[in-house]
Amino acid sequence: MMEIGVFIHIHEDTDIMQEFQKIRNMGLRSCQVSIWDTRLYTDENAEAIREAQAGTGVNVSALWAGWSGPQVWDFYEGPLTLGLVPGAYRHARLKELLAASDFAEKLQVSDVVTHAGFLPENPNDPDYTGVISALRYLAGYMKEKGQYFLFESGQETPTTLVRAIGDVGTGNLGINFDTANVILYGKANPADAAGVFGRYVRNMHCKDGEFPVDGRNLGREVPLGQGRANLPQVLQILVNAGYRGPLTIEREISGEQQIRDIEWARDYLTEILKNLEPRS
Repeated sequence: MMEIGVFIHIHEDTDIMQEFQKIRNMGLRSCQVSIWDTRLYTDENAEAIREAQAGTGVNVSALWAGWSGPQVWDFYEGPLTLGLVPGAYRHARLKELLAASDFAEKLQVSDVVTHAGFLPENPNDPDYTGVISALRYLAGYMKEKGQYFLFESGQETPTTLVRAIGDVGTGNLGINFDTANVILYGKANPADAAGVFGRYVRNMHCKDGEFPVDGRNLGREVPLGQGRANLPQVLQILVNAGYRGPLTIEREISGEQQIRDIEWARDYLTEILKNLEPRS
């Protein structure tokens, strides 16, 4: 059955064991680990994460891998700065994702996730073909290790994302379905996206939000169950498609309110799981 988990960030000053203990104290046994600073891909941190898993019983379902360079999360500068799409940063970021694959191998984690960027809708766009080439190299490298590369959904339409998976064509690509991102970027209704993504979903960010209200800024993230994600419908569609993977809660705030929202999301997802119909 699907296991509820949480999304956590590792920084230079993070007490890794303490972070994993917080997860365990919330009654959860799964997490995605996000590392943006590639200098943290060290043997010492890998050992600390493995020890935290063993000491708490919390499993790492995926490594969410960041990359260097400018990052502007809007509709104007975003396509120019994010992921592997901008040619000026593609080579350096590809090298960083290769390093993430090596670090994931030390963690014995099979799935590496990131935003590939605003994938162009036009498959003949030079930036699209350049990204496909870079991803094919990365996925080939990861395939030799038995790993999967997962696209973080949201910055492109579901059709474009599925097309990219087919165009890379290495057989070890999937989707980390963020149920809010497709809303925040104005790309899809989450239930419709779930129907398109189907068998490609290997992990999820259970997150909620509202659609954009202008042409420059992303929509607004809100606590799970208070936006337009419609998790009961989305999860039923995914169950029907065969999904049995993690349900990773993500809440993009900090402090005590974040903890309260995560605990609310845990209980909300638990109730949804009780009412899902078996795969038809």
